[in-house]
Amino acid sequence: MVQKSGVIDGTIPTMPSPSKSQAPSKSSAKGKAKVAKASPQQERIDRLRAMMVLAQTPLLLITNPKDLYYLTGCAIEDSWLVVSAAECVVLSDFRFQEELEPLGRSGLARVIIRTGTIIEALTKVLAEVKANRLGLQGEHLTLARRQGLASALKNIRLIETTGFVPKLRLVKDDGEIKLLAKAVDIQEKALEQTLAECDKLIKKQGSFTESRFAAMLEYHMKLLGAEGPSFETIAGAGKNGSLPHYRAGGGVVRVGVPLLIDWGAVYGGYHGDMTRVVCWGKWPEKIKEVFTIVQDAHELAVEGLRAGADCKVVDALAREHIAKAGYGEAFGHSLGHGIGLDIHEEPGLRKQAGGVVLKAGMVVTVEPGIYLPGVGGVRLENDYVVTEKGYKGLCRLKMDMKWSTR
Repeated sequence: MVQKSGVIDGTIPTMPSPSKSQAPSKSSAKGKAKVAKASPQQERIDRLRAMMVLAQTPLLLITNPKDLYYLTGCAIEDSWLVVSAAECVVLSDFRFQEELEPLGRSGLARVIIRTGTIIEALTKVLAEVKANRLGLQGEHLTLARRQGLASALKNIRLIETTGFVPKLRLVKDDGEIKLLAKAVDIQEKALEQTLAECDKLIKKQGSFTESRFAAMLEYHMKLLGAEGPSFETIAGAGKNGSLPHYRAGGGVVRVGVPLLIDWGAVYGGYHGDMTRVVCWGKWPEKIKEVFTIVQDAHELAVEGLRAGADCKVVDALAREHIAKAGYGEAFGHSLGHGIGLDIHEEPGLRKQAGGVVLKAGMVVTVEPGIYLPGVGGVRLENDYVVTEKGYKGLCRLKMDMKWSTR
């Protein structure tokens, strides 16, 4: 039997303050309480437990590797995390034993290195705590895995939950923002180095291919410390720029042929995401025209970023400007999206997101675009941290026509 359960009214509750009997002892030297600061992972687990209490979910099984990383700091595969009010238990195997040893020593979680299947290990843990209900990550588990769990755990009610950890991940803490800023710094430096090399290629041989450009850019990101690209780098030359999610191929970049570049670096598990359009020499008149429109739309939308702003309203700031310029039908995707451990996260800045408001600490992209089949396209994208009164930009590279002309 599968019972659905979710996060109540979208709020993330805080854990109650400790009672006097639980409060830390005073320092004899200074007369002040010494409070050991909890790790970010412990604070996240505490908030998750509070959500579980509200949703009447005594045990929660975390199967999404990125959620496990978020809660434990361990980037491992084929491992599960069981969260209860009393403890956290990581179920893993020999490949990750050494990586998990510090986690066990810290007391954040008990580590079980299984020798059988992961479901067998889970069954033993649930028997230890005499569990009769278990929450599952409905947004992550496949149907086949759900059926396997239901078959093995016949005496336990499986509760299909949605949004617990993703809702925690919506607002980034200072540590996460630093990792995102580092990812952006890497990708920007890598682009500058790649463009400088391409300047020489244009002078020496007159052209280069999209795939060569993408390979060079990803190479430089790795050299600068990225764990990898955030996604397969988009490099669309000329008319290929009208395809929003084009894959770099054999298109040729030469003088007078604009190149749309959408790229990102992963650092510490966190994804950056930017888009620029550059051109060696004279720009085609139509692309030059829409470039200015897209740049103005981007700047208008950014001024709408702040805590409490409606995502639909922010989207409309850019969308209406593009429509007034006569290109409304050429901007068919959302204005932006959240970034973090995944390249696409909530919140979405889109016209269907009415009633969804931004909160301080959310990190979003703003990326309006105009796409003209057979001609090309322009998309300009930066990453922003939402603040109480506005925003903080994570990107330093300019996006104006002067910077974009090589």
